[in-house]
Amino acid sequence: MEAAAHGRIIAIVPAHNEQGNVGIVVRELVNQAPFLDVLVVDDGSGDSTAAEAEAAGARVISHRENLGIGAAMRTGMSFALEHGYDMAVQVDGDGQHDPSQVYLLLAPIASGRADVVIGSRFLGTSGYRPPWHRRLGTLLLAAAVRAATGRRATDTTSGFRAMNGRALAFLAASYPLDYPESESLVLMHAAGIRWVEVPVRMRRRFRGASSIRSITCFFFMAKVLSRIALDAARFKVPRPVPDRG
Repeated sequence: MEAAAHGRIIAIVPAHNEQGNVGIVVRELVNQAPFLDVLVVDDGSGDSTAAEAEAAGARVISHRENLGIGAAMRTGMSFALEHGYDMAVQVDGDGQHDPSQVYLLLAPIASGRADVVIGSRFLGTSGYRPPWHRRLGTLLLAAAVRAATGRRATDTTSGFRAMNGRALAFLAASYPLDYPESESLVLMHAAGIRWVEVPVRMRRRFRGASSIRSITCFFFMAKVLSRIALDAARFKVPRPVPDRG
């Protein structure tokens, strides 16, 4: 992909206590997708996440306290808008997302087919599959998204995403602050933001353990399912987003 033909693109990496992983992620992005500028949003880490990211070549914005991945992404998306980026890619700071596959996310946007592209680990590619409780949660959330939108989504918790300027303008103000991925699909559908999935490979996180465990996973599901139900009932309806000229 020739990045110059499609404007400026930024990688937004939300990270919380990822000192053992974030430097590797940034270096992979720099080496495998050199057309990207890299921004790490350090979400109130208590370790050297910010220093490791900066040493690896990223620009860093740090929250004073942990606000959650949704707030970290809002910070990154607002930065992208303020600095004139045309597209953004979300890449998690734990190493599960393969930067060599960024091209797969950007292609449907560059061709005008979508505003947001989500990398799905469940569309027939081999690679890391999450534990059973997280897979069950994904299936339940997929059913809820389908009931709310009439659309099939296979990987509702994937944070490996690309978005154009139109989507950035909407999500910077409307991205859910807590466990945002599934609910954002419903909000984008209501606002006329076109999203599609593409198959990608995902890996195990490089080091450390996920903060979402089996008990936390069920609490997370209940919380997100209730929000999707409210969105589907149109208790909060996002305004349609006009095309950016």
